[in-house]
Amino acid sequence: MIASVTDFFDGYLARAWNQQSNIGRMLDPIADKLLVSVCLLLLAADVERTIAGWSLWAAIIILCREVLVSGLREYLAGLKVSVPVTRIAKWKTTFQMIAIGLLLAGPAGDKVIPYTTSCGIVLLWVAAALTMYTGYDYFRAGLKHVVEAER
Repeated sequence: MIASVTDFFDGYLARAWNQQSNIGRMLDPIADKLLVSVCLLLLAADVERTIAGWSLWAAIIILCREVLVSGLREYLAGLKVSVPVTRIAKWKTTFQMIAIGLLLAGPAGDKVIPYTTSCGIVLLWVAAALTMYTGYDYFRAGLKHVVEAER
């Protein structure tokens, strides 16, 4: 949770103070993907089986999209094509981080605030839906450049 909050403020303050850099634009999405991926894998493997059954598909959707979009970005970077992060993609990351935070609280969180884990699972599916949408959006935008490059 602390990593998610500091990630948000890092980006917010960099934009507010006009302190953005090329390396920051490159590293921020990588850090987001690593944070989300590691947490999803740990939640799927934990003893409590926080992410199990059908909910594993939400995690798989998220992980697959992250790998595919990273590959697309890498390919497009070779073509000198920049793929800016969209507002909906920022919302996707926000939903992922909140869902993961709730799921990390797990059964202990349920004792403090009932249905914490259930809310986390619902938000994980919302994040998966946004993930599919943004993945489609990136591939639709990137496919034009891929087709042009292959001509």
